[in-house]
Amino acid sequence: MLKKVFFLSFLLLVLTGCNPPEPEVIVGQNNDPIIEVSKITEKSVVIAQNLTIPWAIEKINDTFYITERPGTITKIEGGQAVRQRIELNKQLSQSAEAGLMGFVLAPDFLESNRAYAYYTYEDQTGQFNRIVSLLLEGNVWKEENVLLDKIPSGRVHHGGRLKIGPDGKLYATAGDALESSLAQNLNSLAGKILRMNLDGTIPTDNPNSNSYIYSYGHRNPQGITWAPNGTMYASEHGNRANDEINKIEAGLNYGWPVIEGVEEQEGMVTPIFTSGSNNTWAPSGMAYYNGKVYVAALRGNAILEFNLETGEQNHVVTGLGRIRDVFIDGDILYFVTNNTDGRGNPQSNDDKLYSVSLSN
Repeated sequence: MLKKVFFLSFLLLVLTGCNPPEPEVIVGQNNDPIIEVSKITEKSVVIAQNLTIPWAIEKINDTFYITERPGTITKIEGGQAVRQRIELNKQLSQSAEAGLMGFVLAPDFLESNRAYAYYTYEDQTGQFNRIVSLLLEGNVWKEENVLLDKIPSGRVHHGGRLKIGPDGKLYATAGDALESSLAQNLNSLAGKILRMNLDGTIPTDNPNSNSYIYSYGHRNPQGITWAPNGTMYASEHGNRANDEINKIEAGLNYGWPVIEGVEEQEGMVTPIFTSGSNNTWAPSGMAYYNGKVYVAALRGNAILEFNLETGEQNHVVTGLGRIRDVFIDGDILYFVTNNTDGRGNPQSNDDKLYSVSLSN
């Protein structure tokens, strides 16, 4: 059990209606901006509170950007958190598990103010996911260009994770949109890990010419990361159980819905770790550190640690509810809870951004 020592709570109080609109500022008691965040536990430190269904963590220098599924991005810098608006060209979907999800800053963000986002939208033709570039102007993010559109989207299973790989390409996870057969269909983007250039074009060295598909046979992948040697890993939600951690290689078939868990079939890849047929993690964001991958677990209510050399599994953080994403910088692991997503039991001032040292 994590021991509470003391805290200074964040309150969401201020949202003005000026023109141009002012950002919502997360402030402390008596409307004084938070200058120092000080809730400390035995293992973790709360950096920000009162987040609204946070989904993805990005960090540059000492500044965090956290996407929130209803359609905002919270910037946390110098102990102060500001909720920034986002202007999208399509109506953001509010269906289950949908909304503003994946987010990654451009490599030249400090010069270009550009980032990339994955979101679910609805229009007269239906519900879909798309990948776009965003430009930050003041405290407003504006959709700039569409990189990839019409990614299938069902009631759930949207995928949604975005990462820039060590090769400089943009990777995205796409769920099977609740139509499991699409995961094996190479003419569909559903149930895939996708790879593209930062301008949205298809890399010439993708497994199949003129295709964004990097790997297929996925059910609902929500995390990707790389080891320093370039080896790629992904996390994936199983069907009620049999959640997976996979080593991803270009062009391979990861089996869904033909096989799952420890099942094997020629031409299909079995995961390096699985939750088994009687257990579920609901794994989401993931990160690599020192020979291990760290995975946010929603239904597992933990951060899971997988030792890639020994095969050992451990729980690094427990007792804080649903965990959506992790981000590692140096030997510090940052993570966000997701207890306000309608499936959790929110604690006081949830949801929160935490940090924990991996060197202890």
